[in-house]
Amino acid sequence: MARALLKFIRVSPIKSRLIAREIQGMNAEEALAALEFTPNKAAKIISKVLASAVANSGEEAEDCVVTSCRVDNGPVLKRFRPRARGMASGIRKPTAHILVEVEGK
Repeated sequence: MARALLKFIRVSPIKSRLIAREIQGMNAEEALAALEFTPNKAAKIISKVLASAVANSGEEAEDCVVTSCRVDNGPVLKRFRPRARGMASGIRKPTAHILVEVEGK
């Protein structure tokens, strides 16, 4: 089993999990093709991590199966936006850790 991990990436983990759940259990080649045509920032990032996991396995993409695709919460960058009458409101910029595991047939 080979894996690839990308940490502290500036993408929402909640939105990324929707994409990660779609490719679990898929053939790696099919998953890469599906991610290529998904119009989402997270899909492009997960595609790169999946390609890295396939490369780490030393096998071809058609011979690998995505056993696990996990998106965990990373630290949240906290920023402030000025508001009326001298106040400020908070902005949360979430980060994520993406782990992809593949296994040969």
